Amino acid sequence: MMLVGPKLPAHNLNQFQAGRASFRNYTSPLNPSTRAPSSCSYSPASIKPGSNSTKSTRLHLANLDKLLQTPPPPQTQLDPQPDLQKDKDPNKNGSRENRGRGLLGGLNLSRLWTQVKGAAEDMSPRHLKRLQRLLSKTGEYSPRNNLGTRWREYHGSNNWAGLLDPLDENLRREVVRYGEFIQAAYQSFHSNPAMSAEEARLPRNVALPDRSYKVTKSLYATSSIGLPDWVDEVRPDLSWMTQRSSWVGYVAVCDDKREIARMGRRDIVIALRGTSTCLEWAENLRAQLIQMPSTEQGQQEGQAKVECGFLSLYKTRGAHVPSLAESVVEEVKRLMEQYKGETLSITVTGHSLGAALALLVGDELKTCAENMPSVAVFSFGGPRVGNRGFTKRMDDKDVKVLRIVNSQDVITRVPGIFVGEGVLEEKLKNAKAGGFIDMIDRNMPLAYTHVGTELRVDTKMSPYLKPDADVACCHDLEAYLHLVDGFLASNCPFRENAKRSLVRLLQDQRSNVKKLYTSKANNLTSLKLERNGLMASCLPSPS
Repeated sequence: MMLVGPKLPAHNLNQFQAGRASFRNYTSPLNPSTRAPSSCSYSPASIKPGSNSTKSTRLHLANLDKLLQTPPPPQTQLDPQPDLQKDKDPNKNGSRENRGRGLLGGLNLSRLWTQVKGAAEDMSPRHLKRLQRLLSKTGEYSPRNNLGTRWREYHGSNNWAGLLDPLDENLRREVVRYGEFIQAAYQSFHSNPAMSAEEARLPRNVALPDRSYKVTKSLYATSSIGLPDWVDEVRPDLSWMTQRSSWVGYVAVCDDKREIARMGRRDIVIALRGTSTCLEWAENLRAQLIQMPSTEQGQQEGQAKVECGFLSLYKTRGAHVPSLAESVVEEVKRLMEQYKGETLSITVTGHSLGAALALLVGDELKTCAENMPSVAVFSFGGPRVGNRGFTKRMDDKDVKVLRIVNSQDVITRVPGIFVGEGVLEEKLKNAKAGGFIDMIDRNMPLAYTHVGTELRVDTKMSPYLKPDADVACCHDLEAYLHLVDGFLASNCPFRENAKRSLVRLLQDQRSNVKKLYTSKANNLTSLKLERNGLMASCLPSPS
């Protein structure tokens, strides 16, 4: 038995010392941390011809020696001009930091940064995830906070002072919600624009965006203009375009105890759509101002004037339906009697033509009954309706009006010319030209002015819409709601955590959405941009 320990047998001692000498001289050529003496390095020449090495061993060592020889890196110079500082500072001449600076300097990223910054941010995973959420069909909204005792402030008791710029989050949510009531009116009309003789007896089925409300009455507007009967004979399938009376909106009342407690009162909503038929377009073109019916004794004749076409649609009776004015007054009185003793509010909301009719409704309601609840008008993209006398009449009746206006929307700057608003009025007043203004107001048939408090948004503030969007997009109701949902303040960019979905905006205004987002939307397989029959093809609103 062979012993292994500090003592070895004498006959094995010479073999062990020879082995130790060979191990001490051997270093692995693959280990860069070890340095073998030059006399002990391996090479094909160091193998003697008489040794036991084979030819394969010689070839292996030769290849290994070639592999371990690392050639020097090629000299690359990105900057065509040599860096003279390198010769002066030998410590930094070959450093990694210095080489990195030379590389960045050669790329000249400062020139490229302005071009790729926006695209890089839009293509980041965080923004892509947010875009996917915005393109989801599941609607997300800003939280509904408890309005409590402040509901009158949000309903315009102080003309929304301190709530518009920056925009209060509770007011933003209320404005968007009232705009969705108008969308429901558009959807209901476009799904069935024709009207039968017996339809007026029952409320039309309206898919309300807020289930806490219920529809109580359908509203109809009638034009005083009539087209010849032969038009219907030529195109019977388009008879709805020539009908004098058309469904224009509805009355709904909040019927949910939780929502009533949240809002601090029971709310009655009157929602009115915009222009959608040929005869309504014809009424829009009747832009001359005419006197409003006097509602108070001693009112000066010719003081309050409104556009002829708007008043015609509001006051004209149909063949089997009452006028819009009669229907609204009758239904509001009925609801006031039904909920007598409760705290009530009346909110009139409309878009385009509906915004103009909403002002006439608000004017009518404040004088139709005693103890009339608070009346507020939320108008989207509304045109001018009357003269300075009409504005004063609305102020005297304490009708609160919030006008949501897109700076790029031309519809808000028609009809006619205007006096008594903005910078022009201030300049004329400072020049003591009040009598001149009154003279223009009395004698010019197109001397219009706006009513109420303004909330101004701008298409150019949206990161999704093209800055040169066309007139249709700038007046579109969904574009309005998109801009309101993203509005923070006049001097702030678009709200990054805006909740409103972009699906409907892509459906209605696809050509006005930036290509970057339309291409991303096409890549999301879960998104279907077809209209799905929600709004049938027909004469659109002014958009």
